[in-house]
Parts: sequence; structure tokens; C-alpha cells
Amino acid sequence: MKVIIPVAGFGTRLRPHTLHNPKVLLNVGGKPMIHYIIDQLIKDKIASSIILVTGFLGDKIKEYLNSTFDFDFDYVEQAEAKGLGHAVYCAKSVFKNKNDETLIILGDTLFDVDLKKMIRNENSVIGVKVVDDPRRFGVVEKDDQNLITRFVEKPASAEVSPSNEAIVGLYYLKNSKKLFESLEYVMNNNITVKGEFQLTDALENMINNKEKMTTFNVEGWLDCGKPETLLETNRYLLQKRSKKSSAEKSHSAKYKNSKIIEPVYIGKNVKIENSIIGPYATINDNCVIKNSIVQDSILDKYSSIENITLTESIIGEGANVKRNALKLSIGNYSEI
Repeated sequence: MKVIIPVAGFGTRLRPHTLHNPKVLLNVGGKPMIHYIIDQLIKDKIASSIILVTGFLGDKIKEYLNSTFDFDFDYVEQAEAKGLGHAVYCAKSVFKNKNDETLIILGDTLFDVDLKKMIRNENSVIGVKVVDDPRRFGVVEKDDQNLITRFVEKPASAEVSPSNEAIVGLYYLKNSKKLFESLEYVMNNNITVKGEFQLTDALENMINNKEKMTTFNVEGWLDCGKPETLLETNRYLLQKRSKKSSAEKSHSAKYKNSKIIEPVYIGKNVKIENSIIGPYATINDNCVIKNSIVQDSILDKYSSIENITLTESIIGEGANVKRNALKLSIGNYSEI
């Protein structure tokens, strides 16, 4: 099975962090978010081919994946941002067997899900999660046989929404030939939403052409699209790691006059003095922290923190922050 991972987005909601780094390489829980997706696919032996649809700063994604994983990735470029549907269509050239099964995974969203169980289905499958307010999401409408009959993108109100099952960004499609034919139909007929070709319009066209689709409930849906959700995902991953491993209970003895409150992630060559770290702090390689409190925050590599209290903050690579600050989101090589 071929896996398509669109990673061409600009990540505008995560600026300034995405001005110099692609969104999927932002660190959460100690690793770039794309690492978790690729690692699961390889460990579960799900993919015969993994196709990255790149765009802005795509060379950095290619460099990271090729240097980190022993896998022969395929890369295609989405030269112009024309929507998710167009991004998926860019992968068509890799499909030699036109009836290959395919799994589409959005590169900026993490999932705590059994992918093997999801794809063990005679029909195509769309990953969903029940939400309180469906107006923020695309949702599905189903018949009494649990088959999808319609996709609705961001319904105007909760009352008129056909369901509260939101589409989370996992799509298992049995027939790639039908997928690409439907994407061509959408593009040839200029079916757009705010000027972009949407994948859901192609999926609905597939349904109209007798493709059967059902849903799979995804409880662990981890959004990384905004600073606040990136920090939420960081908390989730740190907590999960803390529960799964019996690693040392405290790093405190390693650092001078400092206290480490789990769960935390602390990378290599980190210097900590007279500080309190955690809970829910990710400190990446080669950081320096002095006379500070850092909790519920992410510090990228080579950043320096001194004489401050940080909470709910994201500090970019090589940033230098001193004195008093409470809540920050600053990019690479900044100085405050």
C-alpha cells in the first residue's frame, strides 16, 4: 500500500516558527512531528511506498527524513498551493499500478490510533472523531448501514450539521484509480472552496460513483496547527511517554541546584543551573537554562534562557531570552 503525506503547507498560524522551518519539523515531545508518523508507518510495516508531497522548505524535510530513517521515500513537489485535493493529486506519478490501495495522512496532525485495525476493512475508511461543535470541521453523513453518503465542510450551525463526526485527516482508500479520476473531475470542473481544490469534494464524487466508504473512530487526534494546540500535543506526548516507560524518575541529580518535575523531555548536552523544569517541558539539544522556571513549554535546540519564568511558551532555535517574561512565542535566533 502507498501512503501519501501532504507536507507542503506554509504553517502561517505557527509563525514566526515556520518562517525558517517547515511546520512538520517543529519539535513536539522531543521529536519533529513528522517523525511520529513515519516511525509508526515503518514499525507497523504498513507502507510499501511513502510519498511526501512537499512545497515550502521541502528540502529540509527531505534532508531530515533521509538522514533519520532507513527507508526509500518518494518526494513530489506541489509547486503551487492549490489545496489538499491538488496536493494529493501531485502524487499520481508514483502510482504505477493504478488500483493500489492508498492511505492519506495529514502531516501536521498526529494520531494515537491502530492503523492496522483501521485498514482491515473491505471498504474505504475515513477517520473521524465525535466533537461537540462540528462547525469548525468537515463532517460526514451516514446511512443506517454505517456507509458515508455525504461530506459537509464546516456546517453553518450545529443544528443543521448532519452529524458531529469530524473528519480528522486519515483516509484509507481501496482504489487509487477512482481517487485520481475524482480529483481530475474536481479540477477539470473547477470545483473549489475559497480558490482551493478540496479532497472531500473528490471523495464525494467517489461515493457518487459507487465507492463504499465507512468511518473509523479515532480517539487520539492531536492537532499541531496552532501554538496552543502544539503545546497541548506536547503535554499529551510527554504524559504518554511517562506512563509507558520506567525511565529514571528524576533528572534532578544531573543538573546543578535544579529540580525536574516529570513529565519532561530533556535532550543532549543541555545545561541547567538553579532552575525548575516541568511539568510538561520539552528542552531540546544544546539548550542552556539558568535561574529560571520552565513549564508547559517547548525550547528548540541551542536556545538560552536566563532569569525568567516561562509558561505556555514556544522558543525557537538559537533564541536568547533573559530577564522577565511570562508567555512567549518567538522564532529562531531571536533575542529578548
